[in-house]
Amino acid sequence: MEINQKKRSNRLKFTFNDDSFNYAYKDRTGSGDIDVQYAGFPTKASVSIERNEWLRNAGLIWCVIGVLQLGHAMITGDSLQGRGFWLLIGVICLVGYRWATVKYSVFRTQAGNVLVIQDREHDRIVDEINRRRKDQLLALYGELDTRNTLEDEIAKFSWLHEQDVLSKEQLEGRLAQARAAFQAPGPAASSQLH
Repeated sequence: MEINQKKRSNRLKFTFNDDSFNYAYKDRTGSGDIDVQYAGFPTKASVSIERNEWLRNAGLIWCVIGVLQLGHAMITGDSLQGRGFWLLIGVICLVGYRWATVKYSVFRTQAGNVLVIQDREHDRIVDEINRRRKDQLLALYGELDTRNTLEDEIAKFSWLHEQDVLSKEQLEGRLAQARAAFQAPGPAASSQLH
């Protein structure tokens, strides 16, 4: 499965494999890709906003020039006709600066940062990664391992609950299963064996 995102010069591609996904990016600063295991994908993200600083700077300069031209014309009594041109260009640049933003959710992984553009595909991508993350964590750690101690199993299942992999009810069921499996035979049970 593959999902692509594009906004202005930013192109992101998410290729979902069985155990990991490939995140490829291309923007005006370069390109690259990383492979991320689903189990290593974080649940929390930060937000990054990319803006075109050139538009802001140019807009401010044109606005200042336009205001100076208008002010000079008013002071000297010249006609104001055509004097607001640079002010208008500056305002257009500032509107473009405000409009031309790209918002990302940034997930920090061991392989590198994974950026997801906040557009109509955002939730679909994050939900797919989290679904596969949950499946992978359950496959790796979801079963009772009697080679561990009871405390280790309780800690493991509690951690899975903290990672939103197990619901409260599933956690309680796994903990009851672990306690039952690790329960030592009582004196009545040992006397029946002899």
